[in-house]
Amino acid sequence: MEKIELKESVGLTNREKEVYRTLRTNLEFSGVENRVIAISSCTPNDGKSTVAYYLASALAESGKRTLIIDADLRKSVLMLRFQVDGKKKGLSHFLSGKDNLNEVLYMTDKPNLFLLPTGVFPSNPTELLGNGRLEAAMVALKSTFDYIIIDTPPLGNVIDAAVVAKICDATMLVLASGVTSKGHARSVINQLKAANSNFLGVVLNKVDAKTNGYYGKRYGKYYGKYYGNGYGSY
Repeated sequence: MEKIELKESVGLTNREKEVYRTLRTNLEFSGVENRVIAISSCTPNDGKSTVAYYLASALAESGKRTLIIDADLRKSVLMLRFQVDGKKKGLSHFLSGKDNLNEVLYMTDKPNLFLLPTGVFPSNPTELLGNGRLEAAMVALKSTFDYIIIDTPPLGNVIDAAVVAKICDATMLVLASGVTSKGHARSVINQLKAANSNFLGVVLNKVDAKTNGYYGKRYGKYYGKYYGNGYGSY
């Protein structure tokens, strides 16, 4: 299996690392059956891909064999962020039948963390994600990995996340603080729940703890009340 180096330009502070450890713990205590998690958002700038990556990293650091799947076949943030070669074989190659699963999985330079990148961007991402090959792959992947974190496109824009959510054990939503309206968030959550009733909750993201500590606490309680259990923020 080929190895990919993940080039992080900015690391986490100790406080941010602790937030992701808390998120990891909350996920682990949500139930042993919740091993394949789809993560979506309402808008492209909510920080969904960042949360997905650092949650996967936190799981890997605890000794769990963790796979992160980049299922954003329209505009991958992860591949750009880590400067992964866009010509690498990935999910689109597997879903289209051009390559088998073993040919599109990569080790990373982080212990216990593995990656399935997007591959080339196809013209029909929704159809590829729903053609049954990803669902069949989950059986094999769950026998190999302890956790599988799937980064999906924002559900507020396209339905790809709902298609992926159907084959996952659970879902969660990332919301940027002060960006998304209650109505919009509620609509997206209802779509996630329609696809997969096991909705774990909301991650409140991009909270400035120094200047908006009080607002962040109130906002977190607000979303926790209306949308599920808030796992944390950074």
